[in-house]
Amino acid sequence: MNAVTPNQIMQQNRREPVSQATTVEQSRAVAEVQAAVIVAQNRPRNEAQAMAKAMESCRQWPVAEGAFYKFPRGGETVAGETISLAVELARCWGNVQYGVMELARNDDAHESEMLAFAWDLETNTQSRQTFLVPHKRDTRQGPKVLTDMRDIYENNTNNAARRLRECIFRILPPYLKEAAKQTCLETLERGQGEKPLQVRIAEAINSFKAIGVSQDRLEAKLGGSANWTAVDVANLQVSYRSVKRNEVSADEEFPRVGASETAEAGKRLVDRAKAKVEPKPELEAEVEQGRSDEQMGDQHSGAEPEREEGAGDDGELPPWTDAAQDVRDTALGARSMDDIKDAARKLDNIRVTLPEKVEKELDQLITDGRAAYQKKDA
Repeated sequence: MNAVTPNQIMQQNRREPVSQATTVEQSRAVAEVQAAVIVAQNRPRNEAQAMAKAMESCRQWPVAEGAFYKFPRGGETVAGETISLAVELARCWGNVQYGVMELARNDDAHESEMLAFAWDLETNTQSRQTFLVPHKRDTRQGPKVLTDMRDIYENNTNNAARRLRECIFRILPPYLKEAAKQTCLETLERGQGEKPLQVRIAEAINSFKAIGVSQDRLEAKLGGSANWTAVDVANLQVSYRSVKRNEVSADEEFPRVGASETAEAGKRLVDRAKAKVEPKPELEAEVEQGRSDEQMGDQHSGAEPEREEGAGDDGELPPWTDAAQDVRDTALGARSMDDIKDAARKLDNIRVTLPEKVEKELDQLITDGRAAYQKKDA
């Protein structure tokens, strides 16, 4: 058995040398943190001025408009303050460092190790969260593994933003958060340019009409528009922005009349079609009863709806046509990969209501569009 010489032990324990650039960057980072702590200690914040600065910021419409979020979870609606508001309060409070970092990425396990942190340099109060982010997106058909680099980046960023928001709020005084929340709500209630309430109500109705939500659906949730208050309009603003950001769908926030019954009946029709069983006439009538108000309005006016591909032999439109058409239009009119991803998200939200044939057609459109833009980007 050969003896191990001291020289061999030294060679085995010797680490790979780091580059000069890495050494310089490590030294710079340490010096930067030390300097920030010294400045924070020598120039402590004036809390009264910081509070006033934060409240003045919350009185500005762009800040108040993006201060809240809303999305469905477990049959309920979850609402709260956004990362945008947290970051703005940290800026106004001063002497705060925050951020997110990807510590490691494992492509074989399809996950990233992330770090979110917030640090009050003046009080040395810190909040840090280390967490794993799976490279997956939840769909109605189960988790979908992400392989596109941009999809992974956006998924990591979205998950990290929620942790960062909580880290920042943990190091800020609770009274600052509550005062900011109340001020933002007051700003939303007041509206832009001190417009009369009736004008803001009309603008809110028109805004929702542009995204396919009729006044009847708004009034079904809030009551008659003649009785809406400034608080109602402010809540509509939050809902509108949540719908536009795809945090919640319009149908989830403002259900159609009989929408749940229609979806359930549609699902049973799909199950019967897969089993090659002829649907019963009363089941077809149940689905027929859930048609949209617009289609019923066309019938009362004497106008016949245009026949869409996938409609029944009698030319009647199934209750899922509007949503499916929206997905098709988004995919066919896509001008970028983001539009294709938007179409895919919309499709995931309505899959349960679609016949198998329509679902496959829309899936193919999205697949073709994704392939076309990937080839173009390459």
